[in-house]
Amino acid sequence: MDICAALMAQLVIKAGAIELVPTNFSVEIPDGYELQVRPRSGLAVKNGIGVLNSPGTIDSDYRGEVKIILFNFSKENFIIKPADRIAQMVLSKVYKAVPVASKVLNNTKRGSGGFGHTGR
Repeated sequence: MDICAALMAQLVIKAGAIELVPTNFSVEIPDGYELQVRPRSGLAVKNGIGVLNSPGTIDSDYRGEVKIILFNFSKENFIIKPADRIAQMVLSKVYKAVPVASKVLNNTKRGSGGFGHTGR
């Protein structure tokens, strides 16, 4: 779903700056789920605007106003107008892992090879 800015006036995100943008809504998320906040691809590619902690997580026990952390990656100031679409949200199931301590891990073809190790 698209998320809109709840602004009374335009908001300028200066080049290289972070802004916390209000949305004027709260949600009640079912236990076992989260909302993930994601950037809008059009804002990213055309203007260099992204969600700083992407994907941002809104936990099921949070009841406050949803606010979107936007970052201006570009070298130009960016103006957000009232009701502009600024982000997207996806409802996602949360799987709670139960860590198990181990001194030995199963081997794989990749092993401990890091970033770019597979050559693809």
